[in-house]
Amino acid sequence: MARKHITDDDEGKKVVDSAGQEIGMITEVRSGTAYVNADPGLADTIRSKLGWNKADENDYPLEEKSIDSVTDDEVRLLDDF
Repeated sequence: MARKHITDDDEGKKVVDSAGQEIGMITEVRSGTAYVNADPGLADTIRSKLGWNKADENDYPLEEKSIDSVTDDEVRLLDDF
């Protein structure tokens, strides 16, 4: 079942636009805010899935109002994110 809020378990998930195009990956969730890396490498992906990655200056906060749905595999954004 899809939801609209972010949890710590969403670290490492891909972020897609409304058309399903991948635009990045959640590298960290901090205080309910997801941070997205638009160009993650393999090492970033592995660290994030293990919970070892931390957001840095290359990561952007994702406002919850921009989220259409969160599933087991991805975070889908609204049309007008």
